[in-house]
Amino acid sequence: MTALFTVILLALEIYTYVIIASAIFSWLYAFNIVNSNNQIINQIGRVLYNLTEPALRPIRRFMPDLGGIDISPVILLLGIIFVRQIIIINILPLFRGF
Repeated sequence: MTALFTVILLALEIYTYVIIASAIFSWLYAFNIVNSNNQIINQIGRVLYNLTEPALRPIRRFMPDLGGIDISPVILLLGIIFVRQIIIINILPLFRGF
């Protein structure tokens, strides 16, 4: 059972990096730092969007309009940190004895 929670923690950590990469990519794309006509750049953007948008969409639905500032990735990262801490502090010690 500990292995299952370790895999979940690893998946949450990887997803954290994907969210950060998606936010950085969106800034680079918005400020025309990356070439939007490049097919590889568009593919990377599409993959990051498809990985993060299903988790960010419900958060954006409940967020008030902040005038063009999107803080949904920050809220999602805080939620992931909260879930990770619950697993590390409350759940994993229960299975350490087995």
